Amino acid sequence: MRSIWILSLCLFASLEAKLEDHFKKIEDKSDFHSMRNIDFIYLINLDARVEKLVKTFRQLAPYDIYPYRFSAVNGWELTIEDLKDIGLKYTKDMKKMKGTTYLTEDRKPTHETLREGKNGYFRHKMSWGMVGCLLSHLSILQDAYDSGYSTIWVMEDDIVVIRDPRSLSDLIDRLDKKVGKNGWDILFTDRDFRNSEGKYERCRGWSPRPNFKPSNPERFKDAQLIDGTFRRIGARFGTHSMILRRSGIKKILEFIKTYQPFNPYDLDMYLPDDMRMYSVNHDVVGNEPSDLSDTKALTSSSP
Repeated sequence: MRSIWILSLCLFASLEAKLEDHFKKIEDKSDFHSMRNIDFIYLINLDARVEKLVKTFRQLAPYDIYPYRFSAVNGWELTIEDLKDIGLKYTKDMKKMKGTTYLTEDRKPTHETLREGKNGYFRHKMSWGMVGCLLSHLSILQDAYDSGYSTIWVMEDDIVVIRDPRSLSDLIDRLDKKVGKNGWDILFTDRDFRNSEGKYERCRGWSPRPNFKPSNPERFKDAQLIDGTFRRIGARFGTHSMILRRSGIKKILEFIKTYQPFNPYDLDMYLPDDMRMYSVNHDVVGNEPSDLSDTKALTSSSP
């Protein structure tokens, strides 16, 4: 029995090491990228999207908020071997379902029922860009955890500032007082994700995985009003602006390292059974509905 446990531990360690090999290291940080109650502020931005970077900085600069620009992992530049390493490795004890893998030099997706082998699988029709987004977020979370941060703010470059973002420091104080400093993992800085029509789109479910089933899927339907300022939520679309406590950082990292990458980041980050997520009732920093997502296409020739 002990030998089986040791073998399982070694397998987990090898998966973890292989995944972390694809994380992007973060260097040249300073205390300049922080604010009260937030140890560090990250902004995910592709090198090819200078216009998005400028637009984001212009919105935040009037409030003396200067995030650290993280040069995003460009999923469209990953290799076939990268995706084989990163994706989920199917074993016969997992649930059968359809997925997407990338096997051929023409970089076209192969959609098939998951099968054993060396292929790295992702959710059906998951794009290269979505893999890059996932790696970008995981790289940041690993950096934040290794740096010992207790609270971070992570943004993507499609944000829109709606109200004074300096108010987030006070909102953290209020949430701490309401549920306790150790009572929450993630605080979203807007009420909900807005779709291309500018309408709020609430998430009420979860994206199945071949190797994980939540203990209480009904919790994803929850949206409990705490007071006039906050809601406790069970699921959420979009990761454009979120404040994470160290506990939340740890839960996401452990979940994806344990169960392997499969879903897009925003469909996996809330799956841990003990994840405690909140959102503000009135938007502070939200997403720009009209922005084209680089996870869907970076160029017209992207697969």
